[in-house]
Amino acid sequence: MTVPVSALQSLAPGAIIELYELHLDATLHGASTIYRFHAGTNNNNNGNVVWNSNSYTRFPVEATGFEFSGGGQLPRPKLQVSNALSYVTAILLIVNDFNTGNDLIGAKFIRIRTLARYIDAVNFTGNVNPYGTPDPTAEFPQEIYFLDRKVVENLNLVEWELAAAFDLAGIKAPKRQCLATICQWKYKSAECSYAGSNFFDVNDQIVPNTNLDVCGKRLNSCAIRFGKDNELPFGSFPGIGVVAG
Repeated sequence: MTVPVSALQSLAPGAIIELYELHLDATLHGASTIYRFHAGTNNNNNGNVVWNSNSYTRFPVEATGFEFSGGGQLPRPKLQVSNALSYVTAILLIVNDFNTGNDLIGAKFIRIRTLARYIDAVNFTGNVNPYGTPDPTAEFPQEIYFLDRKVVENLNLVEWELAAAFDLAGIKAPKRQCLATICQWKYKSAECSYAGSNFFDVNDQIVPNTNLDVCGKRLNSCAIRFGKDNELPFGSFPGIGVVAG
């Protein structure tokens, strides 16, 4: 089960803030424009999220399908953007006037994820982050894709299929050692993101305090901390079932 984006972006200390950037290329699209946006909400007046001094506008958008399979096949995420008042169609008309039939194909799409406790203080009343200390370097590894194919355009939405740069070149990934059962993240790092108040030992047994808290690096170790029905930031590839180089 995937946790709804709206739930992930509630501003709790361990909440994951998911942000998107769309970079247009002047040679393909006629301008080097960057659109920054997010699908969730923030507890300020305009719903924007400021990350690393850049403002990400709240906009009706849904990006899905980023999960990796175990067969070396790269994901082909989908990006759906609201076309209310033909806003996106207007952009496409400008782009297609420059490059006939382009439909923003080749634009770079970046998925950025961090935790609420690391986002800029300007997001909060009094310019103070009540959840932690802002840190512009504390983010999950950025995921970079390119708009590869326009799937749908109507009065309600526009949808594209995305492709990784490796996929466009016909390369299977990830090109690193793939461990099936051992998480490779450092416990409580930005990649791990665990910030809960329940503590467990290496055998996944509950312990009374943080001094005894050790991650067992197993999928179950992740599940008991985040909840087995929630999205798990498990730093391995359980689907492959073997260790592969």
